Amino acid sequence: MGLYATWLLPRILDLAMRQPTLAHYRRQLLAAARGTVLEIGIGSGLNLPFYGPAVERLIGIDPSPALLARSRQRAKKAGHPVTLLQASAEAMPLDAHSIDTAVMTWTLCSIPNPAAALAELRRVLRPDGLLLFVEHGLAPDAGVRAWQRRLTPAWRRVGGGCHLDRKMDDLIRAAGFAIGALDTAYMEGPRVLTYLYRGQARIP
Repeated sequence: MGLYATWLLPRILDLAMRQPTLAHYRRQLLAAARGTVLEIGIGSGLNLPFYGPAVERLIGIDPSPALLARSRQRAKKAGHPVTLLQASAEAMPLDAHSIDTAVMTWTLCSIPNPAAALAELRRVLRPDGLLLFVEHGLAPDAGVRAWQRRLTPAWRRVGGGCHLDRKMDDLIRAAGFAIGALDTAYMEGPRVLTYLYRGQARIP
C-alpha cells in the first residue's frame, strides 16, 4: 500500500474529484465563505477557484504531501493569500478562535477520528464562526445502508480511508455544532457513494 497510497491514490483522488457535477456543489457552498478561511482536507486544491472576494486568507490542511503539491500549483492563481500545511485535522497547528469560516468538502469520510477533527474545528473557530460542509455518507434507504456497511471495510482500503456509512449530520451535532441549514439528497451515480449532506453549522 506504500506506493499506492503515496503515488497512485493522490492521482486517482484528484481525477475523481474533478467531476463537473461537483463544481455546482462547490460553487454554492463556498459563496458563504468569508474572512480567514480554514479548509481541512484541501487535497489537490479543487475548491480554490470557487472562493470569492469576501475571503481574506485561506489556510489549507491535508496530510498528503502529493496532494498538497497539486494545491500549491492551483494556489498560484488564487485571489488571496493561501497557506498550505501538511497536518492532520485531528491536531491542527492553529490558534484557538483564529478562523472565521471552516470548510469540509468530501473529507470527513476519510478522517480516522472524525470526532477529534470536529472538536478541533470548534476550537479554532471564532464564537461567531461558520462551518460549511458538503459530505457523502449514510443513506436513508435501508437497502442502500446495508450495502454501504457491507462495502466500507474494503472501500476504506482502496479509497484512502473513506467510509461510506458515516451519518454526517449526527457527527457534526455530536461535536457541539448547531446545524442551521441542511440539504440531503442523492447525486447522480451509484447510491452507495452519492448520498450528500450539505449545509452550514455554528457554535451555539
